Amino acid sequence: MEDTKKILGAVTINPTIIQEVNNEVKNIADFKKKVEQYLTGETTSLLDIILFSAIALGSSDIHIEPEEKSSRLRVRLDGVLQDVIFFEQNIYHNIVSRLKLLSKLKLNIKDKPQDGRFTIAIDDPSTNSEQVLLIEMRASSLPAEYGESIVMRILDPRNLIALDALGLRKDLAEIFEKEINKPNGMIIVTGPTGSGKTTTLYAFLMKIQNPEIKTITIEDPIEYHLKGVSQTQVAPEKGYDFSDGLRSIVRQDPDVILVGEIRDLETAKISLQASLTGHLVLSTLHTNDAAGTIPRLVDLGADPASIASGLKMAIAQRLVRKVCKKCSITKKPSATELAELEKGLANLYRQGRVSSPTIAVEAGPKNIEIPDIKKVKIAEIKSGGCEACNFTGYKGRRGLYEAFLVDSEMERFILTNPPVSDVKQLAIKKGMITMWQSGLIDIALGNTTFEEVRRVVEEE
Repeated sequence: MEDTKKILGAVTINPTIIQEVNNEVKNIADFKKKVEQYLTGETTSLLDIILFSAIALGSSDIHIEPEEKSSRLRVRLDGVLQDVIFFEQNIYHNIVSRLKLLSKLKLNIKDKPQDGRFTIAIDDPSTNSEQVLLIEMRASSLPAEYGESIVMRILDPRNLIALDALGLRKDLAEIFEKEINKPNGMIIVTGPTGSGKTTTLYAFLMKIQNPEIKTITIEDPIEYHLKGVSQTQVAPEKGYDFSDGLRSIVRQDPDVILVGEIRDLETAKISLQASLTGHLVLSTLHTNDAAGTIPRLVDLGADPASIASGLKMAIAQRLVRKVCKKCSITKKPSATELAELEKGLANLYRQGRVSSPTIAVEAGPKNIEIPDIKKVKIAEIKSGGCEACNFTGYKGRRGLYEAFLVDSEMERFILTNPPVSDVKQLAIKKGMITMWQSGLIDIALGNTTFEEVRRVVEEE
């Protein structure tokens, strides 16, 4: 295998620790036991255990939070924070000093926020791969009452998911693939932080990337490195922001442009102009739903005529946890649950045609299949879960999406500067399945629960 010591600037994980974690750490309880074994040892080894255990369990973030008499270690699994262990303050200070050193943060500054990053090189024999795994770690420190709160974002390239592996419904997969293969126009993905927007955009890029097109991204920061894609990162402290980068990118003869986020009028204007001059532009916004895309662009100051002509598709998404297949059970829905399913999915069924196990919708795409509500069984999580799901009842996540296309009718409607509610009403009329309905479909298919869908999506 490649010598990890030759990878410039990368932090290597002790091979013995890699083997121990692979053999012994299968859940949060195991994670805690393993950390306890190293609390009295060297800080470097303790941090190796924390980092690699979090990575091995599939965590997205590591939190180290000082409290009055101790400090807490937490990790975010499947979008939810879970406690690992509390440790003494002297251990906290040693870990923070080591992390700040790795992240190139100033050790003597403790009263101001700082951001840094480092790379972990993992040479794991259990993967049977000749390639060393490189994982980017984004670290941030924040002054708190009892010390610096440290959060590390784990950017594991194994989390890159191909479009075909996103678990999309057939109708959405067909719509997405058709739109991303068009030569121009803008596609916006909306949702809060941590809702999977970047994963979706990268899946789009991986699907369409080929030697015959040039793709350029401008990001804050670059999260994953994509083969064959020119990626650039904003540097606001040097006066290089999204709008500056975009002006340069359009002079680089790109076919596809990915803008990490549209935050201001200038970025919105240049992105829309690029979409109207022969470029496919992919970007994100922070809105509550797909319909909010249009009013948000207008609020930034974008011209409704440019929005109507440039925007081709708006997507909103959330991530819900999937029930653990090892410990969940199925049951008939209660009368209340059944009524909620029927109410939410009523407009998706053909009138009087609910007789087969799966049926197609009448309006919108013709290839949506949803279970017969009269025969449906829903999942119920086991109280306390099991080892496989870290005793939560859930394991893994999947996306809930809603999307609408901007056709000639929607174009004319955008010119009237409509409110969000009216945009949503027209999108539904034209066949959009909302995130709430997507959640109900997943519930009816036994993939998740009412509680989980309500956690991430506003009930309709």
